[in-house]
Amino acid sequence: MSELGNGNISPDEIMKRIEALLFAAPGLTSVDQLAQATKLKKKDIENALDRLKAHYSEFHGIRLQEVKGQFQLVTAPEFATDIEAFLGLEVTSRLTQAALEALAIIAYKQPTTRPEIDSIRGVNSDGVVRSLLSKGLIEELGRSEAPGRPILYGVTPDFLQHFGLEGLDQLPEIDFEAMFSTPTEAEEAEGRLLKD
Repeated sequence: MSELGNGNISPDEIMKRIEALLFAAPGLTSVDQLAQATKLKKKDIENALDRLKAHYSEFHGIRLQEVKGQFQLVTAPEFATDIEAFLGLEVTSRLTQAALEALAIIAYKQPTTRPEIDSIRGVNSDGVVRSLLSKGLIEELGRSEAPGRPILYGVTPDFLQHFGLEGLDQLPEIDFEAMFSTPTEAEEAEGRLLKD
């Protein structure tokens, strides 16, 4: 048990202190920041975070979200519609189908270039990539060694936070080649038969 001041602190008290700090925090907070603020052992803080995560998931409309080893209190995703209605948020703030396609390609294939995104989507993605950059969901990671040295893109921590992911390993497995490949001759023939 950690000690502070005049005596031992119970696990429940540690959990309450961590909860208060996370509630007051303006954004993502690391275990190191919590340890520095409370003078508690990192192991005690990690245990409190695990307990909070389980407690919120079972009993509350908020969640303790972890993004790349940092933590933040967020609303439960299943109540997004209620929250949008309550706050009067515009449905237009949602991502377009084109933006979601490009974002998925970048998330699964990163680092990737705009020409690679265009090739997979089959259309020009300039506007979509600019939009995703302005929303802070993707970022430039450098330049490719390919001719013309196109910019390499990857997703940001904001992307993970927006979609409630702790890391890219939580993305569902998909077969990109099958999703975006051109139809085979047999598929084209079948399509022509259905039209006739």
